[in-house]
Amino acid sequence: MVVNDLNGHLRQIVDELVRQGVPLDQARREFERQFIVSSLESHGFSVGRSADSLGVHRNTLRNKVSSLGISLDELRAESRRARRG
Repeated sequence: MVVNDLNGHLRQIVDELVRQGVPLDQARREFERQFIVSSLESHGFSVGRSADSLGVHRNTLRNKVSSLGISLDELRAESRRARRG
C-alpha cells in the first residue's frame, strides 16, 4: 500500500515537472538533493548515520553533499532557527 501511495505521489510530481519542461538532469539533481537533505535532517546532520541509512559509504555521501552544494552548517543553522520559531 505504501509503495502505491509513493508511486502516486511521485507520478504527480513528475507529471508537473514534465509539464513545466524541467530537464531530467535538473529534476534528478533536485530530487537527490532533497532526499539527502531530508536524511541529514532526520539523522541530526550526522553524515555517518545518514550514509548508513542511504546505503552508501560516508565518503561517498560527503562527496555528493559537496557536489550538490549542500552546506551542513547552513542546514544546522536553518534547523535551529525553525525550532526557535
